[in-house]
Amino acid sequence: MRMLFLTLFYSGKSPIAPGTMGSILALILGIPILYYSNETIFLLGIFIGLISIKQIDIYENNGGIHDDKSIVIDELVGMWLTMGMAGISITGIIGSFLFFRLYDITKPSIIGKIDRNVKGGLGVVGDDALAGILAGLSVLLILKLMAYFQLDPNFGINVLF
Repeated sequence: MRMLFLTLFYSGKSPIAPGTMGSILALILGIPILYYSNETIFLLGIFIGLISIKQIDIYENNGGIHDDKSIVIDELVGMWLTMGMAGISITGIIGSFLFFRLYDITKPSIIGKIDRNVKGGLGVVGDDALAGILAGLSVLLILKLMAYFQLDPNFGINVLF
C-alpha cells in the first residue's frame, strides 16, 4: 500500500521519465479538485506533503534508496501547490505543468541546495514543494502580464473553466 502511494499509483515505475509521468498524473487528478477550489488543492498539496515526508522516512529507514526515482508523490505535492496558486485556466494548467517541470528538473538556487543537502522525506518533498511555489509564482506573473495586455488566459476557447 505504501508503494502504491509513494509511486502515485505506480506511475513512478514508468521506464521513461517517471517524474514527468507522475506530474502528468498529478495534473489529471488535480484538475477536478482545482475546478472545485484553488484553496482546496493547495491545502491538499500541503497535507499530502506532510504525509509523504513521514512515509518516505519509513521507506528509507527500511532500506529504501534515498530519493528513489520511482517515488513521485513529491511531484503531486509540487504540482498541486502550483495549480492552487495558478488557478483554473488553460494558461494556468499548462503553465503549472511546464514551470513545475522546469524548476523540478533544473533545480535552480535553493531548490538544488535542498535536493543535495536535506536528507530523508523532508529533502525529497521539500525541493518539489519549493519548485511548486516558484512555479506558481511564475504562472501568476504570466497571468498578470496577460491581463495587462488584455489577453484571455483561455485563448478564447469556451471550456468548462
